[in-house]
Amino acid sequence: MSGLQLAEVAQLTRRALVRTLRQPGHMFFSVVFPLVFLAVITSGLDPAAALPGFPADSFLDFALAIPFVHGSLFVAINAAVELGRDIETGFLNRLALTPVASVPLVLGNLLAAVVLCVAQAAVYLAIGLAAGVELKSGPAGALVLLALAGLVGLAFGGIGTFMALRTGSSEGVQGLFPLLFVCFFLSSMNLPRHLIEADWFRAIATANPISYVIEGLRSLVIAGWDAQALALGFACAVGIVVAGLSASAVAFRERMTRT
Repeated sequence: MSGLQLAEVAQLTRRALVRTLRQPGHMFFSVVFPLVFLAVITSGLDPAAALPGFPADSFLDFALAIPFVHGSLFVAINAAVELGRDIETGFLNRLALTPVASVPLVLGNLLAAVVLCVAQAAVYLAIGLAAGVELKSGPAGALVLLALAGLVGLAFGGIGTFMALRTGSSEGVQGLFPLLFVCFFLSSMNLPRHLIEADWFRAIATANPISYVIEGLRSLVIAGWDAQALALGFACAVGIVVAGLSASAVAFRERMTRT
């Protein structure tokens, strides 16, 4: 990527960030709702920490990884909705007529989502530590945790970009994103997979890549440096990134061809 393209990416990233920060309601919801959800499931499922074979001393330690993924999903929704709005208003078509290349058009929106995801993850981590969570992987683990959270944001952002480009509207994006929430809940977020008694649920959670992303984040909190969990977590996140960006590239070419 040339220096000019990098400058274009920076400008479009700044635009996306400023647009989001001018709507504090979006940021408030995407930060606070995952924390409320964490508080609810922690209070309701805290007795599960006493189960034989449960991997953490407290359910809060086990569940702290959930808002990292949950918050990233909300940020991706907001970013995709804004991209859908850019398509509806004709901004994307007008920008495509300028010398700006297609890569900065997509990357600017995605990188803004990654920045917001990392910022949110820092908030979640700080609140977790203040609540008594002990990060077994230490300060270096905190950096890896933030890096994986940013990668998760890029993964969901890629899927959101594809949805926005395919539907061409903010309403279409909002209608499709509940499918990702279904994937989120059909994972190992609430219990370790080996403690899930329902065979069908355990099979789905095992096949669900989001389970491994959550488990990778979780391992840094409750286990320290679990090479297998981290490798699977990063591999699944990278796989979703590649799939999302590849699909987005195809959808972008098709949309620009139609217009």
